[in-house]
Amino acid sequence: MPSKTFVPAFEAKVGNWTYYSCLMSYAQVAREINFAHELGGNRDLGTMIQRGVGTRTEKITDYLLTNENRFLGAIIIAVWGGDPNYLSVEMDSENQAVLQGLDRNFGVLTFDGTQQFFALDGQHRLKAIKDAIKQNPELGSEDINVIVVPHFDTPDGRRRTRRLFTNINRNAKSTNSQENIALDEDDSFAILTRRLLDDDSFLSREKVVLVFSKVGQDGELVLAQRSVNATSPAWSTIGVLYDITREIGFDLPCASEQSTQRVTDEILDQSFELLSVRVLELLDACGNLRERYLASVAPKDLRAPKGRDGAGHPFMRPAIQVQVARVVRHVLEQEALTWPEAMKRLAALDWKMTSAPFSSMWIETPEGKAKGKMASGNTQLLYDLLLVHLAPRSKAQISRALRSYADVMKAKYPVPAEELFALLPVDAD
Repeated sequence: MPSKTFVPAFEAKVGNWTYYSCLMSYAQVAREINFAHELGGNRDLGTMIQRGVGTRTEKITDYLLTNENRFLGAIIIAVWGGDPNYLSVEMDSENQAVLQGLDRNFGVLTFDGTQQFFALDGQHRLKAIKDAIKQNPELGSEDINVIVVPHFDTPDGRRRTRRLFTNINRNAKSTNSQENIALDEDDSFAILTRRLLDDDSFLSREKVVLVFSKVGQDGELVLAQRSVNATSPAWSTIGVLYDITREIGFDLPCASEQSTQRVTDEILDQSFELLSVRVLELLDACGNLRERYLASVAPKDLRAPKGRDGAGHPFMRPAIQVQVARVVRHVLEQEALTWPEAMKRLAALDWKMTSAPFSSMWIETPEGKAKGKMASGNTQLLYDLLLVHLAPRSKAQISRALRSYADVMKAKYPVPAEELFALLPVDAD
C-alpha cells in the first residue's frame, strides 16, 4: 500500500493558480521528481507539455560537485494525482504578538502516495541534481525550494499546464554575457576585467572603457554591447576588454584552474600583476595607443579624424582589438614568438586604417581613402594577415593570405610578398 507523503509548505495564490512553496532535500527531489516524458507527458504534440531536456546539464552538475558556493533557484513541479490535501498549521507561542502574521498560509501538504511529480520548469537543474548525487551521495542532504502546482491529465489540464510553462519561460530573462562579466564571482577573467577597470591607471579613467550604454534615473542600467559609437570617446567596451584579457592571459595562473569554483585571492593577485603589465605593453605596442589617446583633445578623432577617416587609429576599433589579441595568443601558444618579440612586431606595423593589414577592414567610399567605413565581415581576413605579419610559418601561408585579400578587396595587397617572406623562420619552406 502506498505510504503517505508529508511536505511542509506555504500556500499561495496568483492569478487563477493556487500553488505551494515547499522545501525538499536533493535526495527527495532526485527520488520523487521525474521528467514529463517519463510519465508519458511528451509522447506527441497533443500531450507535450514542456520542451525536452537538452545536453547543457554537465556544467550545472560540475557546479554542484565542485563549487562550495553552489546555489540553485527553485524548481517548479507539477503533481499528478495523489489526492493532495493542504492542512494549515497555527503556531502556538506565549508571545502571540511576535508570531502574528508569520503563520499565514503555513501548513503541511499531504499526498496519499499515488502521486507523480514532474519538473515543469527546472528540468536541467533536476537532471544535474540526479547526476550529481550519483557521484556524491552526500549532496542528498542539501535543500532546494520546490514550487508545487496541480496538474490534471485531461485536454484542458494539459493546455493549462502548457500555458504556465510557456509563460514562465517566455517572461524569464537570463543574464547576458556583459552582465555575467559585471557580476560573476567565479569567472577569473570577469574578476580581472573588473579589477583592471578599477585599478589600471589608464583603463580606469572615465570613458576610456564603455561599461554602461544607459543609466536611468530610476536605477535602470544597460551594459554596453561590443561596439563603440563613432562619436564616443571610448577606446573599447567591457565585453571586448574581457575577450582581450582571456586571449592574452591564456597562460596566467588563474587560467590553469578548470574548476568552476573561484580561485584563491593569491592566484588572482598573481594573475592580475602579470595581466596588467601585458595590457599596458599591448596598448603601447599597438601604435602607441595609450600615449596618443591621452594626448588627444578629442579621442573620437583618434578613431576617425574629421574628413580623414582612413587616417584613424585601428586599435580604437573593438573588432580589430579582438583579432590582434587572438593572433598574439596564437603565436605564443605555437611558440612562434615570445611575448617581447610579438610586441616588437606589432609595433613595427603602420597603425592607420588604410595601411596593411588593417586595410582589409576598410572599405573606401567614392571620395577615396580619406573617407570610408569598416568592413565588419572581414575579421577572419584580418586575422590571417596579422599572422603573416607577425609570425608566418611558410611561403604558402603568406601567398594564401595575399590571395584572399585580392579576392575580397579586389585589389593587390599593399605589402610585397617578398617583404613578408623575410619574416619566415630560417627552417621554413
